[in-house]
Amino acid sequence: MDRGTRAKQFMPFDALKGFREALTEKERIIVPKRDLSEEQKDELEQKIKQLKKKEIITVEYFNNREYVQVTGVVTRIDEVNRTLDVVNTRIAFRDISSLCCEMFQE
Repeated sequence: MDRGTRAKQFMPFDALKGFREALTEKERIIVPKRDLSEEQKDELEQKIKQLKKKEIITVEYFNNREYVQVTGVVTRIDEVNRTLDVVNTRIAFRDISSLCCEMFQE
């Protein structure tokens, strides 16, 4: 028996295709999007205006019915389309719930 055929016989077998993905989806905690007060929205707008490229930030944002937190370097701030890029993640301003950065700690 050649090596390729022999190796195939020991490969994992997934009898129920998609079952693991369905379990993972079922385990996700789905939450509704939080409504921010006008004061919180204004505070976020001010923080976004202070941001500069190459700063390290932590952003919490609403994505696909859950809140996600990303920490990384700001690669792009698009005022026209109202998006923020943190490494390879594009986040709409309207989805951001909080921003943390060393410059805001002062």
